[in-house]
Amino acid sequence: MVRIALGLEYDGRRFCGWQTQPDGCSVQDTLQRALTSIAGHAVEVVAAGRTDAGVHAAMQVVHFEAHSRRPESAWVRGVNSFLPDSVAVLWARTVPQDFHARFSALARSYRYVLLNHPVRPALQAGRVGWFHAPLALEPMREAAQLLVGTHDFSAFRAAACQAKSPLRELRCLEVRRHGNRIVFDLSANAFLHHMVRNIVGALVYVGKGQHPPYWVAELLQQRDRKLAAPTFAPDGLYLSAVQYAEEWGLPTAQRLDL
Repeated sequence: MVRIALGLEYDGRRFCGWQTQPDGCSVQDTLQRALTSIAGHAVEVVAAGRTDAGVHAAMQVVHFEAHSRRPESAWVRGVNSFLPDSVAVLWARTVPQDFHARFSALARSYRYVLLNHPVRPALQAGRVGWFHAPLALEPMREAAQLLVGTHDFSAFRAAACQAKSPLRELRCLEVRRHGNRIVFDLSANAFLHHMVRNIVGALVYVGKGQHPPYWVAELLQQRDRKLAAPTFAPDGLYLSAVQYAEEWGLPTAQRLDL
């Protein structure tokens, strides 16, 4: 038995999310079917993190068990020949049996790309979020720094979140503007369900002047999801990186140019 790790990217618009579904509409289902064609036996993959319907990945990491060895090219070009255009394997590595795509991960990073323009996007529809009114960058940056650190993020988790604890260490939250785009980069040990989209929604409320920056600190203390902003659209959200210890020898580069 050989354990293989893969890095992949996908366009989340074509799928009902990462996790397998009865009708086979997920990224996991699609990848497992392609891997099965190359492996010659049923394959089940484990991912570093689940993404919702409409959420993209520039670097998702998975692992699976193969009954026999194949060249790494078979797990990349061979598997890609069985995948739709909206998902691609970027690299493959043979890893030790104690490697685990989820539990070996040290951190996960997400990027949210928001088009801040009066007119909704057409060519970029589904690839960027959108907000029509002007947003002030500095108040959003000030609010973002209040969220960095280890906190109870109950006010920023979905009602259906299955995590045992709402405590998360948000290690980085950067907000910057590129023309009419605002880019949010977040890194944490792990994320709660809808946590990134709920944080972006709160920062947009601050940016449009509905609340002052310290409002987000109050939300942390109140721990009540009902008091926070609505969940932002999934369109502009990308799983941008998964960090592992160097001992695993996995590539860290991803092709996210947004």
